[in-house]
Amino acid sequence: MTTLSFAERLRDLVAGVDVVLSDIWGVVHNGLESFPEACEALHTFRARGGTVILITNAPRPADSVQRQLRKLGVADDVYDAIVSSGDLTRNFIKERLGQSMYWIGPERDNSIHRGLEVTFAPLEQADYIVCTGPFNDEVETAEDYREMLTQALARKLTLVCANPDIIVERGDRLIYCAGAIAELYRELGGDVIFYGKPHSPIYDQAVALAKAKTGKDTPLDRVLAIGDSVRTDLTGAHAYGIDCLFVARGIHAGEFEGIEHMDAAAVKELFGHPPKALMRELKW
Repeated sequence: MTTLSFAERLRDLVAGVDVVLSDIWGVVHNGLESFPEACEALHTFRARGGTVILITNAPRPADSVQRQLRKLGVADDVYDAIVSSGDLTRNFIKERLGQSMYWIGPERDNSIHRGLEVTFAPLEQADYIVCTGPFNDEVETAEDYREMLTQALARKLTLVCANPDIIVERGDRLIYCAGAIAELYRELGGDVIFYGKPHSPIYDQAVALAKAKTGKDTPLDRVLAIGDSVRTDLTGAHAYGIDCLFVARGIHAGEFEGIEHMDAAAVKELFGHPPKALMRELKW
């Protein structure tokens, strides 16, 4: 399929859907404020018997993500559970407490190792690297880390990326994430482990959480992913075998001018595998 299907409302797409795996940043909020209509859409889907698992590349554990959602006004009854790339990265760290870690990331992400007996070390002595994002994402890009990554490559260190996103919205600006640094390290020839979308472990965990809530396995053709990133949300859903509703208000917003008139070749170039439907913003 190389044509786009447009939808005005979520209710038009969920007749055969039992579980929604919804992205957070760009769909439910923009980092500074929540989107009330999106929250209402997910809440209504749950009220009608559906299960909502929030699936996020946030480099923090689920309980930390929940605290942020509450601060932004996203009520707990919007979703059933949260799975984050931070959860998966934290599990990686737990399994290697006998090794030393070099951490790249802002202090606000410290919940990824908080409470664990982690041995931190400078880059010259560390056994591996965990990257949750730039130290200062207000001004830094991946290029600011090229020299550091070159040193890590010389030591053949593995870099664990706790957020595969390249960029996200923060209000009306785009900021760089851990994925930008990890991709540069991979381009240099470094060994990278990615936790989060589009990689399958986070989907495995989300499906397991849905089963824990419903008490049964849900066929993948009754699962719908929602997201705003081609690289993570759409690609990850397609690779996992589930449909994706693509929300165009997020990081790709500038690419969607005149999208209604795109020919098949342009659609394929932009999306690769087109989503089940495209929506300007999530509404019930």
